[in-house]
Amino acid sequence: MPRRRIAIVSPFIDKRHGTERRVAECVSRLAGDYEFHIYSNRVEDVDLDRVVWHRIPVLPGPHLFAYLWWFAANHFWRWRDRRFRGLAPAAVYSPGINCLDADAISVHIVFARFRDCVKDELHLTRNPLVSWPQLIHRRLYYRLIEALEGHVYPRPDLALAVVSHKVGSDLGHYYGRTDGISVIYGGLDPERFSPERRAALRASARRALSLVETDFALLLIGNDWKNKGLLCLLQAAGRVEDPRVKVLVAGRDNPAPFAAEIEKQGLTGRVSFLPPRPDVEFFYAAADAYVGPSLEDAFAQPPAESMACGLPVITSRNNGGAEIIVHGQNGFVLEDPTDSVSLAKWIGQLLSDPSLCRRLGEAAAEAARGLTWEQNARQMHELFERSCRPNGAH
Repeated sequence: MPRRRIAIVSPFIDKRHGTERRVAECVSRLAGDYEFHIYSNRVEDVDLDRVVWHRIPVLPGPHLFAYLWWFAANHFWRWRDRRFRGLAPAAVYSPGINCLDADAISVHIVFARFRDCVKDELHLTRNPLVSWPQLIHRRLYYRLIEALEGHVYPRPDLALAVVSHKVGSDLGHYYGRTDGISVIYGGLDPERFSPERRAALRASARRALSLVETDFALLLIGNDWKNKGLLCLLQAAGRVEDPRVKVLVAGRDNPAPFAAEIEKQGLTGRVSFLPPRPDVEFFYAAADAYVGPSLEDAFAQPPAESMACGLPVITSRNNGGAEIIVHGQNGFVLEDPTDSVSLAKWIGQLLSDPSLCRRLGEAAAEAARGLTWEQNARQMHELFERSCRPNGAH
């Protein structure tokens, strides 16, 4: 029996970015079940002998214009292939808003929710004149995506998968979509993220970061440090008032806005801003706890990876990843991401009670074992089956 043809529409695919990695892992595991045709600017980390890549050229320029070109171009490329090459897919799948005719979409962020969270930052009067062109560009882009979301997500014939129940709730709140939604968590690489791997790397990682035996390192990973909750983490670390507490912040962002808070909290010399690295497990090995009180996250990957490594984790309810944590049993969940008092209390408990760290870490690793790419692929297979057209052609 011939494999059904699935068209995948994604600007790029690789294993270095969260959303795109989910697509790469899914395609790699299901290529024997489906005939995948990938419409994309760039494809990496996928065996191209097992899929068909339809390369769509990139239009240089501002992000908004590049997106508009991509949106129009992938529609044209797919129409041409259907009309003149007979490549009609049984279903069209998209991670996010990449087209109007998808049969299935994985929702990793609801832009209407995101825009609500950042709208105060986008006011022109609150920003210097020199930044206005960039702000206007961002506002136009967010408005466009929100308009497309409002057009696409309410469609009753569209199968939706969300990365967390939180994202599903956002779809219901902003677009009234409550049915036909599957929650499909991402997977983790057990060879990279495990207590055994963390133990093997720990001594060299701490030595590389100049951490001594008595240091208690709190780790935060992400590119938008304000949204990841760095301010609350610094305030909590200062409240602990223990020189053994060190803060490791990895990612791409500007540390300058946090300099005053670091000095105010008496943390000068105890906060390290580190560039990202491909072997992110290096950071988990060096740390003693992961602390990510996110202001807003669909499903932050670092807390889940930390759990798989056996680290005690503190995150906020505003992170969809908190759904895999049972408070007090395999981690701590902060109901208010700005509550530095509670956060400081839990950091102090971890600092003073090594057995608590061990118990939480062991329970966290056990909970994270359920996050496998195989399970993700099985659920994606169900999504594809549900979205395929009855007559087998789109």
